Amino acid sequence: MNNEPVEALQEPIQVCLLAGKIMLQSGAETYRVEDTMTRMADALGLKGSDSYVTPTGIVFQCGEGESAKLIRIVERTTDLQKVAAVNDISRKLGRGEMNADEAHAMLRDIERSKVAYPMWLQIAAASIASGCFTLMYRGGASDFIPGVLCGGLGFSGFLLFHHLVKVKFFAEFTASLLVGLLGVLLVTLNVGQELDKIIIGSVMPLVPGLLITNAVRDLMAGHLVSGLSRGAEAFLTAFAIGAGVAVVFTLF
Repeated sequence: MNNEPVEALQEPIQVCLLAGKIMLQSGAETYRVEDTMTRMADALGLKGSDSYVTPTGIVFQCGEGESAKLIRIVERTTDLQKVAAVNDISRKLGRGEMNADEAHAMLRDIERSKVAYPMWLQIAAASIASGCFTLMYRGGASDFIPGVLCGGLGFSGFLLFHHLVKVKFFAEFTASLLVGLLGVLLVTLNVGQELDKIIIGSVMPLVPGLLITNAVRDLMAGHLVSGLSRGAEAFLTAFAIGAGVAVVFTLF
């Protein structure tokens, strides 16, 4: 009989932890994850709950007399559709429109769902965006097609190498290296004119814009550990992109 209260708490705790895990893996800010977990815990009757979120892990405790739960975050990506879906579940819990079992089932479905857009569409969007960035950085009209080709190749290379090698740094370095090599080749063949504009526009899909934004927002919200770690990750990404391009300019 002493185990009944503990067992009754397990489902709400799992709901809060799963919601935080999905949001953190999908690119949500640290303070947003903590706030959502707290609101869901209050709605599920877990009074006095505390959560500590970093980019690599979540610690959650539903009360002073209960043991803390830990979830390790290994992979992180950007999928704001999942973040919005979890926030919607949190609001429905707050309004009393669903219970813990229903919320847990919906969160499981969100976790199992695939990326919102297929791979070919991501590559196509990165290609077109690269061409438009090339024009935005005052490249000529003849540089649009080289920008599209370099951006598409670079983003495709990033997805491929990140699938083969789990270290993101090497995938980003290789992608920027491919962008630089193809850019030099196209300019040498007189397909494009402004090499620097082509390369700058082509690496823009690789730039960690969301990561930098989240790092600044976490720092402004007082989450110093998360803000500094996200900032360091963004710095490594920028360094990898710059190093790949620098190798090309050094060789040619």
